[in-house]
Amino acid sequence: MADLRFNLSWRTTRESSRHFILVLLCCLMSVCYSQQMPGYFFDGDAGDLHMGSASATKILIKGGTVVNAHHKMVADVYIEDGIIVYVGPDIKANDDVKVIDASGKYVMPGGIDPHTHLDMGFMGTQTIDDFFSGQAAALAGGTTMHIDFVIPVDGSLSAGFESYLKKAEKSVMDYGFHMAITKWDEDVSKDMEIMVKEKGINSFKFFLAYKGALMVSDELLLQGLKKCKSLGALAMVHAENGDAVAEGQKRMIDLGITGPEGHALSRPPVLEGEATARAIRLASFVNTPLYVVHVMSIDAMEEIAKARNSGKRVIGEPVVSGLVLNDSWLWDPDFTTAAKYVMSPPIRTAGHDKALQAALSAGILQLVGTDHCTFNSTQKARGSDDFQKIPNGVNGIEERMHLVWETMVESGQISVTDYVRITSTECARIFNIYPRKGAILAGSDADIIILNPNSSFTITADSHHSRSDTNVYEGRNGKGRVEVTISRGKVVWENGKLMVEPGYGRYVKMPPFSYLFEGLDRADAAYLSSLRAPVQRLVSST
Repeated sequence: MADLRFNLSWRTTRESSRHFILVLLCCLMSVCYSQQMPGYFFDGDAGDLHMGSASATKILIKGGTVVNAHHKMVADVYIEDGIIVYVGPDIKANDDVKVIDASGKYVMPGGIDPHTHLDMGFMGTQTIDDFFSGQAAALAGGTTMHIDFVIPVDGSLSAGFESYLKKAEKSVMDYGFHMAITKWDEDVSKDMEIMVKEKGINSFKFFLAYKGALMVSDELLLQGLKKCKSLGALAMVHAENGDAVAEGQKRMIDLGITGPEGHALSRPPVLEGEATARAIRLASFVNTPLYVVHVMSIDAMEEIAKARNSGKRVIGEPVVSGLVLNDSWLWDPDFTTAAKYVMSPPIRTAGHDKALQAALSAGILQLVGTDHCTFNSTQKARGSDDFQKIPNGVNGIEERMHLVWETMVESGQISVTDYVRITSTECARIFNIYPRKGAILAGSDADIIILNPNSSFTITADSHHSRSDTNVYEGRNGKGRVEVTISRGKVVWENGKLMVEPGYGRYVKMPPFSYLFEGLDRADAAYLSSLRAPVQRLVSST
């Protein structure tokens, strides 16, 4: 029960029969979850229930369409002490409970961004958004949890973990960690066990790019894949062929192409496709699941599609920049404008974006991240005479929920329930924190957004909450705006205002052996039985 956080923290003086019933109901829900039953809505006659007494931690959301990944219905949602207690019709509350009218709007799980880089040292500088500004931006955009990447300190995973915990002390919302692996020895192997068994990390990232910095060899990748499998941790890859990228960069410089367009030209889609295919095949050889981050090209997407069609356990993560942008801005004559679009893998030519959207709607790709990794125009100017020195990264943590709604839901490519799945629920499932996160169910954390499908949004650097002075989605607008964000039962975004407090954020441990690992032991046994070896042979006496 504790793992699903059904701890309502009742004080002894409040242990009335009403509270006792609520606790029993929540416990009953947890049994359903542990047996992996479908999501449960309380649909009894709740009309006569008057929920709670005066408390800032009690909220009733009235009359909205509650949307989960599997189902939607018009219902009320009652929250107490940061936990969803009831989801059902016609719940009544005392006058002093905060009531939010959601009539005509969607009530959804808060977004979970699986891919961010806050306060990260990279390419000789530091990302401009830290765990305060980046998370504040996220909350304003309807994301209530993110998973950041811990970079080891001098190869030490433990030192890296402690460093990132220190950075996150100013956090204003829940967060988790992935861990990057940049070298291999016995210390790293032992540290991986500590990270999984004690620190709550269940995923490790391997860079196949950034030669001379973060890039790993195939040999190291194989060792890492084997270790991940034994620990029940998900292996992740940044899939670009780093050796070929280095050759491509040299080629561009030799041709006198030093501007931002050289970045995209030096690392074409074929190099992303090759690395994706190689990583998939090596993961298949080890028989362990694989997660491909920031899928930016048709080439990589097609490799994932082929693998999934053949039964491979491969997750493909597009990011919002790849879904809605094309590379035309990289040729802008203004360097500041062009440089803000530099990221890796690069934003591709027109056509890749539409193909990635189609793959997302078809289930070939499973969830949407951002790779939020922001640098301001001054930092980007470090590469004014050499694209290789432009810090790689774009924004997106605040814009993701709105742009995915406009691009995928408003266009009719996906349903509202699919929207919840790709922005929240599937991430929670992959990283093994569902239904604590990613659901509006009794017993889940009260991470909730209210989205008005008839309200419009406009994106500008002047109004966003990132510390960056640029925005790659400048001037974009559309329908579907997050009007209220609730984080662990606290209203943190309402009426266009943020109400955040440094230190309110909480580190969320993520246990190993998610659903992606189910049945792997049987597959391994089938493989061993298929070998028909070793063959017993007679030794000739002559």
